[in-house]
Amino acid sequence: MSPSWFARRLLLALFAAFGVVVLVFTLIRLVPGDVVTQLIGIEGNVSAEGQAELRRLFGLDRPLPVQFAAWFGDLVRGDLGTSLRTDRPVLQDLLLRFPVTLQLTLMAMLFALVVAVPLGVVAARARGKFADFASSTFVLIGLAAPEFWLAILFILLFSVQWGVFPPSGFVPITESLGSNLWHMFMPALALSLSFAAAITRIVRSSLLEVLSLDYVRTARAKGLAERRVLYRHAMRNALIPVVTVIGLQFGNLLGGAVIVEQIFGLPGIGRFALEGINLRDYPVVQGAVLWIAVSFVLVNVVVDVLYALIDRRVVYS
Repeated sequence: MSPSWFARRLLLALFAAFGVVVLVFTLIRLVPGDVVTQLIGIEGNVSAEGQAELRRLFGLDRPLPVQFAAWFGDLVRGDLGTSLRTDRPVLQDLLLRFPVTLQLTLMAMLFALVVAVPLGVVAARARGKFADFASSTFVLIGLAAPEFWLAILFILLFSVQWGVFPPSGFVPITESLGSNLWHMFMPALALSLSFAAAITRIVRSSLLEVLSLDYVRTARAKGLAERRVLYRHAMRNALIPVVTVIGLQFGNLLGGAVIVEQIFGLPGIGRFALEGINLRDYPVVQGAVLWIAVSFVLVNVVVDVLYALIDRRVVYS
């Protein structure tokens, strides 16, 4: 992998992030109402002069291109702005909340891979048999069931009926690792099911395709054990499409975390962004979406690097 490839890849990532910023900046302002309207609803009647003064203080009276230029200029200097509601730096709140969303996403990804990879391998080896049918049923259920429905179902079962897990709340790792994992188990499980279903399907189809190739038949003809043929020869090539799906699904996990964090009361970036949308807190929404977009882009860069590590035939120049 040459330095020029990294430079081009990072440049494309910056362009993608910039496009997301422009799109979010424009769309959030097309929604009726603004933070002043929300504040008026809370505080009561405010005169037209008072509303105009509030919009001037928040900088909302300026033309949109001027607002964007001012915000983008601060962004280049590493300043994501200040919340219009709390007057706190957006970057400070993002740094506090991102570990929660990252932990939720990584736990969901771990749960999904632990289930999906073995299940996909079993389904591929037992093609047309009961195990394959059971795997297909799991995939259909996982892809059809939305995260918010699973989250509510888990709360009803594991919290209300059985009292096994807490229905909401969050305990930082620094306070208690056990309590942290206990509170994060259900949200991660609810978020992981659709991801596990997608990975199971890809592992099965990719492995079936690889197992039908000539070099696998040659390895079997040499008398190699089926386990060695499967895990030493077939799995390495079958993992390349799986890595692609993992990179793409990472963005879906971040998006699904918005609803899951809200249902379980987790103080993550998704809930932070949703609160900003509800209150028309433009800097919060822009900062949170930009953070998620950059994270997604960086994950895809890592996926490209993993291609070369898994398959040495992949060369970037």
